[in-house]
Amino acid sequence: MAEFDLKIVSPDGVFFDGKAKQISLRSIDGDVAVMAGHIPYLTAVGIGECRVYSGDGQEPRIAACCGGLLNVTKDGVFLAPTTFEWAEDIDLKRAEAAKEKALSRIASPKSETAKKLAQIKLQRAELRIKTAGKADRSQTSESAL
Repeated sequence: MAEFDLKIVSPDGVFFDGKAKQISLRSIDGDVAVMAGHIPYLTAVGIGECRVYSGDGQEPRIAACCGGLLNVTKDGVFLAPTTFEWAEDIDLKRAEAAKEKALSRIASPKSETAKKLAQIKLQRAELRIKTAGKADRSQTSESAL
């Protein structure tokens, strides 16, 4: 399978900069998979799992990915998510605490806007919990690249 240049950069730093065979993630319109030779494409990123396939027969690297933009050009793929966490880097206790806090705020919201924000935070916390469960904790971020 052919490779393409992939760069994943969020406000927290560079998460991937190298060759990939495929990237799959959730856009605001649904799930998207990009492989080498994909047509030029630009989309907003939703809240969901991101999978980066970087080698033949290798398991993909999984991350929680929320918001931002995905840009596919003839020169490569650039993912600029608002938040991005590799599964093995997710702090499960922190994610569970965020879920409880969001549930509490949904149960007794101060306003409709606060309720909608809490629902988004709940969705993100649940994604982080689900993604953390798929982590291969034996790998470190550096060794998996």
